[in-house]
Order: sequence, then structure tokens, then C-alpha cells
Amino acid sequence: MPMLDLEPAAQEMSRLLAGVRDAQLGDPTPCDGYPVAALLDHIAGLSLAFTWGARKTAPSRTGPAGAPLASAEHLDPGWRTLIPQRLAELSAAWRDPAAWEGMTEVAGVSMPGGQMGVVALDEVVLHGWDLARATGQEFRCDPASAQAVLAFTEAAARPEAAGLRANLFGPVIAVPADAPVLDRALGLAGRQPGWRP
Repeated sequence: MPMLDLEPAAQEMSRLLAGVRDAQLGDPTPCDGYPVAALLDHIAGLSLAFTWGARKTAPSRTGPAGAPLASAEHLDPGWRTLIPQRLAELSAAWRDPAAWEGMTEVAGVSMPGGQMGVVALDEVVLHGWDLARATGQEFRCDPASAQAVLAFTEAAARPEAAGLRANLFGPVIAVPADAPVLDRALGLAGRQPGWRP
């Protein structure tokens, strides 16, 4: 599995975070049941979990068993500083070639490091788009990231991947075959490219 650069997607997410207004924290997002604050809490958690996955270090076992589901109530008050820091650590961790080798684990799921790196990129790109749409901002995705996410979502849409897909995406939404790369990936990930709050 060739290494992917997560930095452009992480930087775009950090740019979007700076544009989120406090008044928008309760607004809906393309993720059903997740207002903006809950989406931010999810982003904070996934950026940390996938950093651990890249480093192949298990999270501390001293805390309560099992991480809570993301929610608005759990959002760290310092999220404006915390999440960009975690995103920077995430992209730096996946720049290490060792992250892409061997097996690793994230949220109780084990898979080869190369595959986990693609999942990490997919999470940052798709949730970056979710955040941009929910907060009325423009979303920019570099071509390499868009192509990698399209390839991942195409694979996840195959019948044999139904078990994996159930935990990641909603039902596929039809998007024209000549639509932009990211729009096609969004449809395969169960998102309506034209979604508006």
C-alpha cells in the first residue's frame, strides 16, 4: 500500500475549524443525529485514535472501558486549540513509513497499517466536508486525497464489503458517473453532494 499524505486534508479541516461560530454548534450536519458540536467531538476522538493507530500504541487502559459515543456534551471546551493540534499530530504520525507497515488497531478493529491509513484519510476528508456543509464554508480537497477516498468508497460499496460498510456509511446515493471525483466518493459514502442544512 503506497503511503498517502494526510497533511492537506488535516490542514483543510483545521482551516474549517477556525470558521466555526459558537452559534453553529447546535446546527445539523450531513451526519444524522450529529449536530456540529457532536461532529467536532467525533473529529477530536478519531484524530487521536488514528494517531495511536499510526504509532501502533494502545490507548491508556486506566480510563473507563470503551470510549463513549461522540456527543455535543462531551466536546472539550478547548476544542478550537485541541483539535487542530491533534490533526497536526495525526498527519505527522502517518508520515512515518512504519505506520503503513504491519498490523494496527483502531477502535477495536485490526487491519494492515496501509489500509488503516486510507481509512484515516477517508475520515478526515469526509468529516471535513460534513463540517464545511454544516457551517456554510467552502470545502477544498486536494486531488490525491479525493482519488484515494473515491477508491476506498468504491471498494466499500462492493457487496462483499457489506459488513464493513454498515459501520461506516449509509446507503449509496446515486451520483452521475461524470460528476467530480469528490462528489462520486460522497455518494458512495451515503452523502448527498448537494446537502444543505
